[in-house]
Amino acid sequence: MEEGPNLQAAGSLSSTTRGGGLTEKECEDMIQRSLRTPMVKFLKEQMEKSGCRFGDNFIRAVHCDKQIAGGYVRGEGIMVCSNHMNIQDEVNQVVIHELIHAYDDCRAANLDWTNCAHHACSEIRAGHLSGDCHYKREFLRGFMKVRGHEQVSVCWAFDSWKFLCPFSKKQAFPLFS
Repeated sequence: MEEGPNLQAAGSLSSTTRGGGLTEKECEDMIQRSLRTPMVKFLKEQMEKSGCRFGDNFIRAVHCDKQIAGGYVRGEGIMVCSNHMNIQDEVNQVVIHELIHAYDDCRAANLDWTNCAHHACSEIRAGHLSGDCHYKREFLRGFMKVRGHEQVSVCWAFDSWKFLCPFSKKQAFPLFS
């Protein structure tokens, strides 16, 4: 299978998934199920109320060669990397995270995905609003501490953001704090 579209154009979520992954068909079925979850329904409704386009093929499963879970590309929509997904919760999380990027892209008049500060801001918003920074998710990733988990989540945002912005963590820290 060939690699999906270039997901560096906007937000892309780093993959922490282990295992063989899903077929594109299995992932498409999970995407359809995710569209029925309360958070995805809410985000979709808010996008539509704001005049943001959300067509039938806005979210789709693709095969990705890069170690990412998915991404949003302006003008193309949301891609979920099927080969890096294993369970429904992972698909739901990627869809939610990337819908927040899509909402940011639609609503922010001057959002420039090539501007590292803009990109960092959207990654942090998506991380916090999607629940990526929730202590339960951090615990499931192997981070046992309850206090300070949000700093670790900023690092997850940095992992997504670093595909586009060639800074070290030390150089990027002011953007993420």
